[in-house]
Parts: sequence; structure tokens; C-alpha cells
Amino acid sequence: MESPRIIAGVTRVVRDVGIAEELAQDALVAALEQWPRDGVPDNPGAWLTAVERRRAVDLVRRRENYARKLTEIGRDLSETAPPQEPADPEDIDDDLLRLVFTTCHPVLSAEARTALTLRLLGGLTTPEIARAFLVPEPTVAQRIVRAKKTLATRNIAFEVPYGPEREARLGSVLDVIYLIFNEGYAATALDDWLRPALCEDALRLARVLSALMPKEPEVHALTSLLEFQASRAAARTGPDGEPVLLKDQNRRRWNRMLIARGITALHRADATATGAPGPYALQAAIAACHAHAYTYEETDWKSIATLYGLLAARAPSPVVELNRAVAVSMAEGPAQGLAIVDALAAEPTLRDYHLLPSVRGDLLARLGRTAEAREEFVRAAGLARNERERELLLRRAADPS
Repeated sequence: MESPRIIAGVTRVVRDVGIAEELAQDALVAALEQWPRDGVPDNPGAWLTAVERRRAVDLVRRRENYARKLTEIGRDLSETAPPQEPADPEDIDDDLLRLVFTTCHPVLSAEARTALTLRLLGGLTTPEIARAFLVPEPTVAQRIVRAKKTLATRNIAFEVPYGPEREARLGSVLDVIYLIFNEGYAATALDDWLRPALCEDALRLARVLSALMPKEPEVHALTSLLEFQASRAAARTGPDGEPVLLKDQNRRRWNRMLIARGITALHRADATATGAPGPYALQAAIAACHAHAYTYEETDWKSIATLYGLLAARAPSPVVELNRAVAVSMAEGPAQGLAIVDALAAEPTLRDYHLLPSVRGDLLARLGRTAEAREEFVRAAGLARNERERELLLRRAADPS
């Protein structure tokens, strides 16, 4: 629980997230050795931070390649004992925010940002990250090592940027959190459709970021979106873990507390916005429409279709357009939705995207074109990498009606 704050606090001193992580682990080992003997201190986080800062000085002294850092910071730190607790709790939060922006720096690849963020802020181990994203452990380990090395060799400042740079970097931070949540919400592959631990990690990061950046509307909007999505988790799978489609979900199982949190976060996003709503605000508004409907039939599909239209204009992508097609089909009829889907048939990025034939199959089934629908569901099943989702698509192929 304390690890991200400890790493953040010492990164400000040593300017290297890799070294800071090592020092945090050393401090935790010291706690395991001393606390059973001496008792747990009143402020464990401050104790760990103090130990880590003392070891930072020792490490700088020992390593010749950090001689320059010793000149800059080691002498002052060695002459002044580290404080037993932070002088200002807000300083820790500032450091944590700096760490978020550092691990999600655009100089790193999207895969490296995700792995490093989960490692330092989510507390996941290398094997856990590898299992979550279905890649070999050595690949994840290499990504993390290279990411730390890149941050160090490129002299990436440990800071929260401002102005246009902050806006550009914030998008990267939000995208990483969103990616982590989505992988937990609808797993890409393997047997389980849901991976609740990943959803919880992403939601926790979003809530932390909302507290640290209270004036950023898109931060609150992303938090709202994840609260709404997480509220459906219990209803999204059946007794054996099989996927349950939105129209078939028991909405009494939706978590009303998370929905209330989502509404509150969306209000904060609206209150802090100064211009047109951003992509996450629009997605949160769409999720709110679903949350407000106590039955599938009560869903305000016209509003959802309008919001998807705004989202397509604000952040155009083939996936957004595919989602808009579903909303349009519900608001205006399946034929109108099918026209949008057919226009996406030649889109290269959707060539192997199983949801394109899945949506098309659903629309064809609603139009009574059963044989064509069956073909689309079979094709979608062939592209799906998640076993649970593949089984669902094959069941729909057997009975498209």
C-alpha cells in the first residue's frame, strides 16, 4: 500500500525510478526485520521513507556512476538526518503525481508504460503482469528494464508538466489506466472473460489521480466511466463464468454504490470543464445513460447515439464508429445500423477484430437474415481469442434468432 508513495518520494531524490524501486524493496526488508522486534511505528509510511532516503545516500556513495548525483544531493542529505515523517503530506501526493507522469511518459512505448505503471503504482509482479497481458515473463521483464533505462538515459525530468505538455502527457496517463481496465473488463484471450484484479487496479489508480488532480475534467470523467463500468461486473458473467450480454443482465446485481460514485465523478467533470466535453466525458455520459435505465428497454438509445456521434467527431476511430452503429440500430432500426457497419468492412484496423462480424451478425439476425447472421457469428468466433467469448459466439451461430 505504501510502496508507490515511497518510490515516488525517493525518486525525487535520486531521479531514477529503477533505483527508487530497489531502495523501496530494501526498506520493506528492513521493516520485516525490525518491526517484529521493535513494534510497528505509528507512521509506517514515514518510517519506510526515512529508511529509504538514508539508503539512497549510501547507494549514491557506493556507485561510481552516480558520482555526479552524490555531488549534487548526497552531501546535503548526509549532513541532515531525514525527517521521521513528511513535513507536509501534500508533498507526498505531489511526488506520487510526478511518478504517474513519469511512468506514463510518451518517450516509452504503450506496452512499456503499462508494464511500468502496473509494477510501480499497481504493485503487480512481473509474472502477474505477464499473465494479465498474455506475454512471456522475460518480455515483460525486458520492457520494465528498458523503460527504466530509457527514463534514466534520456534524463526525463521527475515532474508534473504544465501547459500544452501537461495536456499531451495527461492523455497518455489516462490511456494507460483505461487500457488496464479494459483488459480486465473484457479479457483479450485465455479462458476467463473478466479479470477483476486488473479492473480494481485501474479503478484505484483513477481514483488516486482524481484526488491529486481535482481541476482536470477528463480525470474525473475517466474515473466516472470506470465506476459505471465496474458497477456491472457481477452481472456480466453467469454461474459458470460465461459472458452475459447487456440486454440479458440482471440489473438488480449492478452495484448501486459504484453507480452513485460514477454520477458524482461525472458531476465533477462537468463542473471543472471549461469547453466542449472530452472523449472520456462523452464515454462516461454514455455509461450514465445505461446506468440510469432500470431495464434494457428503458435505455435512452437516442441520447446514446447522439453522444457517440459527438465522440466520433471528437475522437474518431473505427471502434467508436462500430459502437455508434449499435446505438443507431437501437434508436432508428437495424437497417440503419447495418449501413454504418457495412461502411467499415474495408477498414484495415478492423480486419481481424472479432466484434465487427459479431455486431454485423446481430444486426442481420434482427433483420431476419438468419443464414447470413450465422456466417458472421462463425467468422467472429474464429477471430475471438477469448475462449468464453468464442463459446458465446458459437452458441449464437447455432441459434441466430
